[in-house]
Amino acid sequence: MSAGYCWKWTTEVTPDMTALPTDVVIGDWARPWNVFGERSVLGAPPAPLWATDPAGFGQVSCVYTAQGFEYDWSGVIIGPDLVWRTDRWVVDRTASKDPIFTKATPDSGIDRLIRNTYKVLLTRGMVGTIIYSTDPETREKLRALVSPASGGGGARRRVVGRRRNRPGPHIEIPCSPRSLGQA
Repeated sequence: MSAGYCWKWTTEVTPDMTALPTDVVIGDWARPWNVFGERSVLGAPPAPLWATDPAGFGQVSCVYTAQGFEYDWSGVIIGPDLVWRTDRWVVDRTASKDPIFTKATPDSGIDRLIRNTYKVLLTRGMVGTIIYSTDPETREKLRALVSPASGGGGARRRVVGRRRNRPGPHIEIPCSPRSLGQA
């Protein structure tokens, strides 16, 4: 699973830690970012292997570690840096924790970079993508963009496109980040 860079990333794991810090917190749901760097830490794989090593399951990646990977299924958390308001998508630079953005980066640059981040993250799933937004209004807009699920999903999930042998992408909008994966 991956997320917009909206949570501080603890990049230094100290000897007194027994688990990776759970930096990505949404309500009572929490997961660590993938390991920062080229070495395995606390049983978690190094950043280049987080998506292919089973020990990386349950960690969250950002755009910098997700780009270049393709998965059968992808989970994406849209953070508070990109929200739907009334009739348009709005970027909130103050919600981003991406260290590449500085005070000197113009708002137009931030807008383009954050939108591109989600373009990259949302195009990693070859079979389908499960999308969760931290913002209720944005979740409602996402649900409105896809057709209702067939079967037992009802109002809880909506899907479009591929189901087993049907062509096209498969998209789900869960009500909770718990649907993105279990650690």
